[in-house]
Amino acid sequence: MNALPLYRQLADHYAQAIQLGTLAVGERMPSVRTLMARHQVSLSTALQICRHLEERGVLEARPRSGYFVLARRRLAPVQEPTPQLPDPAQFVGINTRVSAILARGQQAAVKVNLAGAVGAPELYPSKALRQSAMRALRTQPDLFGRAVPMQGEPGFRQVLAQRALANGMQLAADDIVVTQGCTEALNLALRAIAQPGDVIAVESPTFYGLLQILESLGLRALEIPTSPQTGISLEALELAADTYDNIRGIVVVPNLQNPLGCTMPHEHKARLVAWCAARNIALIEDDTYAALSNRDVPLSTLKGLDRGGNVIHCASSHKMLAPGMRLGWISAGRWQQRVAMLKFAQSRPNEALPQLAVADFMASPAFERHLRRLRATLRTQREQLAEAIARHFPSGTRLTVPDGGLGLWIALPDGSDGVALFDAALAAGIRIAPGVMFSNSQRFNSHIRLSCGQPYTRGLDEAIRWLGAWLVQCQSQRDHEPPNCATRLMPSLHPSSSQPYD
Repeated sequence: MNALPLYRQLADHYAQAIQLGTLAVGERMPSVRTLMARHQVSLSTALQICRHLEERGVLEARPRSGYFVLARRRLAPVQEPTPQLPDPAQFVGINTRVSAILARGQQAAVKVNLAGAVGAPELYPSKALRQSAMRALRTQPDLFGRAVPMQGEPGFRQVLAQRALANGMQLAADDIVVTQGCTEALNLALRAIAQPGDVIAVESPTFYGLLQILESLGLRALEIPTSPQTGISLEALELAADTYDNIRGIVVVPNLQNPLGCTMPHEHKARLVAWCAARNIALIEDDTYAALSNRDVPLSTLKGLDRGGNVIHCASSHKMLAPGMRLGWISAGRWQQRVAMLKFAQSRPNEALPQLAVADFMASPAFERHLRRLRATLRTQREQLAEAIARHFPSGTRLTVPDGGLGLWIALPDGSDGVALFDAALAAGIRIAPGVMFSNSQRFNSHIRLSCGQPYTRGLDEAIRWLGAWLVQCQSQRDHEPPNCATRLMPSLHPSSSQPYD
């Protein structure tokens, strides 16, 4: 059963017709009266169809003429990286730089938050999860009085093992350890495979939190060029392994990588798994985003291709289900016992109630309905944001629209300064994530990441327009004098939640 409202189903039907060219650019959309008769819907529903397509940038309303198909503006894709290997010794101080950016963002009066890679609260099934938690308390009244099993609640781990089948993984409940989000899972994986001073290869750009983890553990990050289309460069990995003899592990996000949004082709995943096994290099997989893919078929995992226990699989419910629970898990292959010991020594088992509540919800048909709604909404918001960037940002901007996920990675025109834009935007009440957070090299100073997790409101459109205008003004002044771009507060911006970066 389709969980989307009828007007959304019909709007998607016509959006696909426009994409296929059945309704050509400049052609008139069927009238409201025609839509009412053709689909046996009310006037209100017919108007909602047209207005929704207008909000998505697919149609434009012309006075006394109706709705017409708009030409979609598209930006050139983000360029492929140039293979190069920095010295891993340079990866010191990332935590100080990132912490300073985070602190400035949290201290500012933010009205529009485009920085956090998380959906709006209304996208998540909070009411259903509360009901699941209440059922757990009714059926297990002694819940708070008994200890949690060492690896986590067996019922929750069993549900995770069953759902892993769809992604090609053969796991038993005992192959899984429940963690405090994916961050703890990554911490445990890295502590299990490496010692201070060892080198860990990572994607470039990569999630800044991973760089912070590596620095905190005394490990040295080696950034590997990563394609916005196919993921980490296997050729650059080969070069790295020939150059450095102490690479102990590789950390990748193969599905909807943060911040690029790319998904590795299946053949690329298979080559990576085989290469790591042959080199005896541990492969750590962060699979947090796979459930947010637009594709009808579940994305394959590196763990599903692993035959010797060399892949450590980490994931969480943070992006797809419950940002407030910080509930994650890890399946560590040949390091499983060590990871279980480290988890027990570091933080002891997670509390039982969130695990039971999420297990109850994930085992029900409501979970798949939730995922369908979430994917459809994020797809619409992602397209709206991409089209707004194409309308308002200056020429030379590049953008690759991913096949799912919560963010867009944007290459600004040559000479642009992402940190300067970050500072100016903060003063205007807009929070963004500058590219320097995602690398300790200087390659991404002219990049930014913007979140598509929030509804595309008028206030958000005004924020994108403001960012574009600032970039245009600075671009025009760059060759003549230092930029003097306005940074005043935008009184018309709508308030937004002050969610953190992620």
